[in-house]
Parts: sequence; structure tokens; C-alpha cells
Amino acid sequence: MEVEKEMLSDCTTVLVKRPLLTPRAYTAYDTMGATARACLEYLELTMPPIRITSWNVNGIRSVARKGLLEWLARCAADIVAFQEIKAAPDQLPEALREPPGYQAFWLPAERPGYSGVATFTRIQPTEVRAGLGDPVFDSEGRVLVTRFPAFTLYNVYVPSGASGPERVAHKLAFTERLGAVLGAELAAGVPLVVVGDLNTAHEAIDLARPRENQRTSGFLPEERAALSALLARGLVDSFRHLHPDTVAYSWWTPRAGARQRNIGWRIDYVLVSTDLASRLVAAEIHGEVEGSDHCPVSVVLNI
Repeated sequence: MEVEKEMLSDCTTVLVKRPLLTPRAYTAYDTMGATARACLEYLELTMPPIRITSWNVNGIRSVARKGLLEWLARCAADIVAFQEIKAAPDQLPEALREPPGYQAFWLPAERPGYSGVATFTRIQPTEVRAGLGDPVFDSEGRVLVTRFPAFTLYNVYVPSGASGPERVAHKLAFTERLGAVLGAELAAGVPLVVVGDLNTAHEAIDLARPRENQRTSGFLPEERAALSALLARGLVDSFRHLHPDTVAYSWWTPRAGARQRNIGWRIDYVLVSTDLASRLVAAEIHGEVEGSDHCPVSVVLNI
């Protein structure tokens, strides 16, 4: 009878703490009883994989008028990260501010109608915080961090350098600071998922006209090197990891019918720490989804 009580207690503890965990995600795993370990391992095998989607909406109010909530219901993502929301929560209708089935966390820029990110999640986070700890970057509402028991999600909108050299320098400084923050997390053994618009096409395969754009911000050698340095800290480009030779784009200029002609750039990413790369089930670019000059990108992870 005592053994049965202990088994029930162990399993109940695991089930109550079930939200998004794996055996190694539990710091107490090594001290758990055999039954609790078995429950965790069973859950790892039977829990459905999670889907994480990221989309630069280039104005969430505009995309909302084009069916954002209907898309949200169809996409069936557990976590959705938006960039370039260009709005504060109090400017949005309640159905968007508090979307059905999700908790919504908002980080608008201090400047109205500019930048900003938001994260919608069906999974209860353990912590939510904003920014990189540097007011030079954080006033623009570009980084929202959501911690879960098994990993930490960074929702990131890297600045564009398109307006000139000063903004390229700002973009590079932002990326360096981001890399330092992510590097500290990785050094501490935190599994990471980093999603968002990184505003750089990494390799020639990632844009339709690489030769013509070597002096264009978004494909400058220094921007590409900065992205390489970010990856070298211990991150994996999920789409390129699963699709090394696939040509697909996530952004198209609104000029000259570029989207219809598929003259695009892949500048939206889902990066995962190396310890999560083996858990990637799928990585997709959803070019069929319209409403913004970007399209959503997603991954499915077994965690």
C-alpha cells in the first residue's frame, strides 16, 4: 500500500507539472524516484510535439483586418511570435489583445506606430521579460523573452540598416549585444529557441539576386558575418538544417510585383540551440500566407 501511495504521489507530481517538459528539463530528475522518472520518460514519448510560428506582420492592426485571428485559429501553433506590430495593446480590439486560447504578451516601442513585438502562447510561461538590458536598444521594443520549463524563447526583431550607414552600425551593435545575451544563456546550459526577423539573408541561397545585392543592407558582408557569429555561439538555423538546398523566401519588396515573381529574401528565422537540433521535426516557410510583406515561418519540436 505504501509503495502504491508513493507511486501515485510521484506520478501526480509529474502530471501536475506537465506543461512542456522533458526528463532533462527537470533539475530534480536525478533525485526523483524510479516511478517519477518513468512517468517523465513516458510523457516525453507520448506528448505531442509543439509548433512555434513567427511572423513579421508589418502592422498588426492591418493584418487583423485581413483575417489574422482566422489564420491564428487555423495555424494551430502552441506559440506565435509577432514582430513589427506597430501598436500598443490599448490600441487593439479585445479579441486581438486577448486572443482566444492564448496568453498574449506585448512589447510595443516607445515611439508610436513603430517596431514592437508580441508573443502569444498556449503554454504557461515561468517568466516573461523584455529587452537586452540596454536602453539604447530596448526603447524600440525589439526583444521579448519567454521562459518555459524546457526552453527559453527569444522573440527578436533586429533593426534594419536600409536607411544608411548609421543604422547599419546600430544593427551590428544590436546583434553583438544580442549575441552576448544569448551566449550567456547558452553557457549556462539553457536550451534556446530564437525566432524573428533578423533582417539579414545569411547565404547566397537565401535571396533571389545575391550578386546584385552585395552592397545592399540585409546582405552586406559585415551583416552576414554578424549573423555567422551569432550562429557560432551555439545556434542552428532550423530551416537550413532540415532543408540545406531548398530555395525559399520569407520577405518580398512590395515593389515591381516581387512576390508574384518570387524575387525574395529569407530574413525570418527560427534558430535553436544545438541541444534542440536533434528534436526538430519540421521547419517551414509559409509563403502561401499573405497579409504582410513577410510570411510566417515555423518549426515543430519534440520537447
